[in-house]
Amino acid sequence: MSQSELFWNAKLDEMKKGYTEDANQFICLMCGQTVEKGVIYPQGGILYEAQRFIRLHIEQSHGSVFEYLVDLDKKFTGLTEHQTTLLRYFYAGKRDKEVQEEMGIGSSSTIRHHRFVLKEKERQAKTLLAIMELLKERDHNAPSFVTPHKHATMVDDRYSVTTEEQEKILEKYFANGLNGPLVKFPPKEKQRIVILRAIVGRFDETAVYNEKEMNGILKEIYEDFVLLRRYLIEYGFFDRKSDGSEYWVKK
Repeated sequence: MSQSELFWNAKLDEMKKGYTEDANQFICLMCGQTVEKGVIYPQGGILYEAQRFIRLHIEQSHGSVFEYLVDLDKKFTGLTEHQTTLLRYFYAGKRDKEVQEEMGIGSSSTIRHHRFVLKEKERQAKTLLAIMELLKERDHNAPSFVTPHKHATMVDDRYSVTTEEQEKILEKYFANGLNGPLVKFPPKEKQRIVILRAIVGRFDETAVYNEKEMNGILKEIYEDFVLLRRYLIEYGFFDRKSDGSEYWVKK
C-alpha cells in the first residue's frame, strides 16, 4: 500500500494521532516513517519505547497533526483559506475578541458566527461519514477506486480511476512489466496520472536525488525523460529546489 493510500485509508482516531500500526510496527501517516515494535529507541540521551518514539517523531518532524491536516489543500479539507486561519487561532486557544482584533474583521459576534459555520461543517461531515460507512456495508457492486495522491494538483474526473482500469492502463503502457520501459507516454490525462504514479514507485521516497540521478532513472523508463520529469513535478508527485539541483518524492 502506498503512503497516500495508507493516509486516506486510516481511521479517524488514527488520523488524529498521526500514525497507524500493524502487528510489527507503527507507521507515520504523514511521511511513512516506520518504528518497529519491541525496540527501544535512544534520542537525546533518553530511551523511548516504540509508540512514544513515533509520537516524538511526529512532534519533531511534522510539528503537530493539526498543523499537517489544516495545511492540506482545500480540495481535501473543504476549508477556505479564511476558515483555515480561524482554525489556527482557535487551536492556539485565542478568545473570539483576540481573533477579531488580530484578523481585523467584524466583531466578536462575527467570529462566533464563523465558529457556528465550522460546527455545521463538522455535523455535515459526521453525517456523510456515517452514510458512506453504511453504504459500504450494502453496496457490494461499488467499484474500487484508486486513491488520489495527497499532493494532486486538482482532484477531478482525471482521478476517477478504478483498480481494474488502472491494471489495464499499466499492462498497455508497460508491456514488459512495471520494472520495464514505457512503450509510449499516453495522450489522455487520466492515463498519464496512472503511469506517473507507477513511475514514482521506481524511486526511494526517503531519498533526495540530484538532477543527474533523477534523469538516469527516468531514462531507463522513457527516452523523453525531460517530459516525465516535468509532469512528475506538474502533477504533484515530485518536488524540487528552484534551481533544479535536488528532487524528491512529495509525501
